[in-house]
Amino acid sequence: MKLEHSIKYIGLVLVSLLAACTNLDETTYDIITTETFYQTRDNVYQGYVRAFEHAYWSCAGSNFQAQENSADHFMTPNRQGHWLDGQTYFRTHWHRWTIDDGMPDGVWKNNFQGIVFTNSAISDLSRLEPEKFNMTAAEINNLTGNLRALRAWFYIRLLDSFRHIPLCTTYPDEDIQPSQVSPGQTFEFIESELLELIGVLDVKVGSGGNGTRQGMWTKAAVASLLVRLYLNAELWTGENRYADCASYAERIISGEYGSYGVASRWDAPFDWNNETCEEIIYAFTSAYGYAHWVYGNDMFWWGAPFKSTPYFGFTDWGDMNPRFALQPGLDLTGKPYTFANGQPVQKFRNYPDDVRLKKYRNLGNSTREGMFLYGALDYADAGGEVRYVRADNDKYMLYLRDQVGWFEDTDTAGISPNPSSGPPVMISDMDHADQSSGWCLIKYPVYRSDDAGKMESDYALIRLPEIYYSLAECKFRTGDKAAAAKLLNTVRARYYPDGSPSLYSEDGRQITEQELLDEWGREFIGEGIRRTVLCRFGVYTGEWWDKPAEADNHTMILPLSRGILNSNTNLVQNPGYETIN
Repeated sequence: MKLEHSIKYIGLVLVSLLAACTNLDETTYDIITTETFYQTRDNVYQGYVRAFEHAYWSCAGSNFQAQENSADHFMTPNRQGHWLDGQTYFRTHWHRWTIDDGMPDGVWKNNFQGIVFTNSAISDLSRLEPEKFNMTAAEINNLTGNLRALRAWFYIRLLDSFRHIPLCTTYPDEDIQPSQVSPGQTFEFIESELLELIGVLDVKVGSGGNGTRQGMWTKAAVASLLVRLYLNAELWTGENRYADCASYAERIISGEYGSYGVASRWDAPFDWNNETCEEIIYAFTSAYGYAHWVYGNDMFWWGAPFKSTPYFGFTDWGDMNPRFALQPGLDLTGKPYTFANGQPVQKFRNYPDDVRLKKYRNLGNSTREGMFLYGALDYADAGGEVRYVRADNDKYMLYLRDQVGWFEDTDTAGISPNPSSGPPVMISDMDHADQSSGWCLIKYPVYRSDDAGKMESDYALIRLPEIYYSLAECKFRTGDKAAAAKLLNTVRARYYPDGSPSLYSEDGRQITEQELLDEWGREFIGEGIRRTVLCRFGVYTGEWWDKPAEADNHTMILPLSRGILNSNTNLVQNPGYETIN
């Protein structure tokens, strides 16, 4: 059963419960027990899928902000009053968050809520008699294995974010105020779970993508989580596990866990029919009218200018909102910044024949080209006249730049701010942006309202290129640049024309640690892993646009919020942060 259809049943259950509460003649209950809820096969899937819907939702919001807004690609600046929001995004950008900020608190709660959902569903499934629901024991075991894999994914995110966390695996938990365990203990639990699940879960059968099995964990998917675990082991526990990372990456690439392949089109893994894409190892399913968190306000829907919906031709949801844009690569005189990291657009421009550098444009029939919005955004109005997207106050035409400042109606040929409304303000920082500041990333397509594929893209959580890049990093760290170059070029070849000088040479001489970090950034821009990559390369506390280098590395681990510490007196604050009495 595809998850997007299963999620529909949750809504039906909630509607039924709400309806029942309006009938005052009925006997009402504040608790639905396992015995009363599970009556049909559909009920079993309703209980099972709740954790997956929460997991998909949790990819947006605090988790996306922690990974992207605190890193060197994205920004949420003050756009002349828009998105100031008490400077919460400033603190995230500068790594000056407090124990009262919502971002760290949300990362903790969203992931632990997911763990509670998985533990509850695992407990429920363990008490069911399969034959009563026209199911087999193998089917129940597969659902349980999928929940355990999802729980391991939640724990990977918590280990990455906080290191010292409670380890809760039962429901209800016997200890209502559990203490934290060491990072090594959490690592060992995740590792043992994933190693066991490789022998339990199904292997992908056939080719042509996951199809209706999209959203189900497989041997390759849990092996991919092992690749992530081992690649970051030294960061998280201090133990080098690159050899283990390479071993599982090679098994996945060789096809031991099923048939996968790098797509020939760069946008195929993000397109409306990506359940047919060979490189998707695991994705959360989406469908217009059902779950589509990838297009939510906490992720990509608010990644374009306010009035840009006519440019896309998608008008079903009202206006957009530029919550997320790309950090600048040029200062207000048009000169490139000199810091090593950040500058995502300029990192792409290092290879100017990259097909992704085309301006995003819908081509009709659920097809598109390009990955970025920049410059002027033209569209035809109802009468066929050419119009251009303007600021939300209609004061000036937008001209999206790889710069941050108060450009307003500056001539589009001008490099520096020179608006007609007043003297130029030569300040480029988080507090001085207008609506033309920063390119926009459109990785998942926003097709026209009359296109069949509108808002249908599944959220690609694990793609085969991650396995190639992880193996390439392992090879690089052992000094084998030639092997690293071959692996990276296997993916990179789709971005450049045949014979392009942008491909790495056979000996990999171009690949330095900085170039490898930049290449991770180009391939996975906006995919919610940038903070982890920067930490692994040891540069997360360094310098980029409007962010000075930090005095120490304590922000590589997030704090426990005041509310979390107050709720459990056995928890200990992470080093470098305020604690409570």
